[in-house]
Amino acid sequence: MDIYEKINELYDKRREVELGGGDERIEKQHEKGKLTARERIELLVDKDSFVELNPFIEHRTNDFGLDEQKGPGDGVVTGYGKVNGRPIYLFSQDFTVFGGALGEMHAKKIATVMDLAAKNGTPFVGLNDSGGARIQEGVVSLDGYGHIFFRNSIYSGVIPQISVIMGPCAGGAVYSPAITDFVFMVEETSQMFITGPKVIETVTGEKISAEDLGGARVHNTISGNAHFSAATEQEALQQVRNLLSYLPQNNEEKPPRLDVAEADDYRPDLTDVIPFDAVRPYDVRTVVEQVVDQGSFMEIQKDFARNIVVGFARIKGETVGLVCNQPKVMAGGLDIDSSDKASRFIRTCDSFNIPIITFEDVTGFFPGVKQEHGGIIRHGAKILYAYSEATVPKLTVILRKAYGGAYVALNSKSIGADLVFAWPNAEIAVMGPQGAANIIFAKEIQNSDNPELVRQQKIEEYRDKFANPYVAASRGMVDDVIDPRETRIKIVQSLEMLRNKKESRPYKKHGNIPL
Repeated sequence: MDIYEKINELYDKRREVELGGGDERIEKQHEKGKLTARERIELLVDKDSFVELNPFIEHRTNDFGLDEQKGPGDGVVTGYGKVNGRPIYLFSQDFTVFGGALGEMHAKKIATVMDLAAKNGTPFVGLNDSGGARIQEGVVSLDGYGHIFFRNSIYSGVIPQISVIMGPCAGGAVYSPAITDFVFMVEETSQMFITGPKVIETVTGEKISAEDLGGARVHNTISGNAHFSAATEQEALQQVRNLLSYLPQNNEEKPPRLDVAEADDYRPDLTDVIPFDAVRPYDVRTVVEQVVDQGSFMEIQKDFARNIVVGFARIKGETVGLVCNQPKVMAGGLDIDSSDKASRFIRTCDSFNIPIITFEDVTGFFPGVKQEHGGIIRHGAKILYAYSEATVPKLTVILRKAYGGAYVALNSKSIGADLVFAWPNAEIAVMGPQGAANIIFAKEIQNSDNPELVRQQKIEEYRDKFANPYVAASRGMVDDVIDPRETRIKIVQSLEMLRNKKESRPYKKHGNIPL
């Protein structure tokens, strides 16, 4: 056999690997509305940029008939490519080979490429489509999951890690996406759960479909386990490309900055956005749209804990993270879920050097027996901890209300805000004027000839004396009271001023956030 025959043999073997489980299984994958592992990679990375690693790895198990089954690539494609010209490492599970089930060598391929991503300071993306652990390999497959979980954990906060659920992801397999920074799901075709519908029915008697148990809608609206939902795989992969454009390659870099055309930053329409009436609702996204670069806001977990809005945007081409109370839902009050959502996002921004801007309009922490028994103290403390711990530039704009402990928690000066601005209509106080007047002047109101008239007088007295931004400004808790129309101007100036901010914390192994 000469060299050319050897080369031809190489290409034959490559074609065999690229065919995965064969034409019939590929057709079944397409019938389910799903793409193959390689088709997904082609959509994710820039054209002709993907380089495959370890294509010829196969399982080495002889039990339960596996010795008679070939598994090209052992059910996963790994390698690296570029997204918007910047490198990423990735894996894409191949459902046409052993149902994408994870075995010893499958896990080794993933762990190897994760290590390369960390060594090179490069984002890591996992495209998940797997039946779970390969039962025929027994405990070896479970050990493989452990190697992946360990790397997810130690590389957390070092490189961005993104999981895309594009089929089943069950049992122990779900814990890898859960540790990563962002989870994408596809409607109708992807599910995540620890125990499937059949097991649940056997153990508890409850009947439920896979979609209702762990589909994209459930995890994007109820559990909060996912961050994004897409109607198709193509849409999900485009969302991943978009998300990566906001993130740095690793924790030692700043996010990429885009060149934008110079424009007037004065925003006259902002005076019409927020009702002067302190109890009327409005959509905080209208404020965001006025302040950030046009069309740049990418909301995260938009259907979960809707009383707080978080996401990435750009201001003068610079990536920022936004944390915003949403008065349209629950009057913008903070509950258990919104506390978790905000805290996780704050820590993500801090991990990857993204300035945090807080738009505040909060009535307080949400009251109720269910909240108290559910641990609102512990969950609410996460926000205080996350803001206090963060060392990136931190700005707060108080749009209307800032009451009680929630005022302190939402990036106040006392827990480390670099700059706090307030609009002139802002009310900053221990509680709202109505509640405060009813407590402070209770006897005076009760003993008066016209209690309702006196109550209204005392409410106005309290509002004039305490519920305004100038008392806080006089104590240095607010750096400036600003014209709402100059909000973007002030933020641009602040980001410029804080661009080279450095802040250290006392040495410690790690803090003990109240999880």
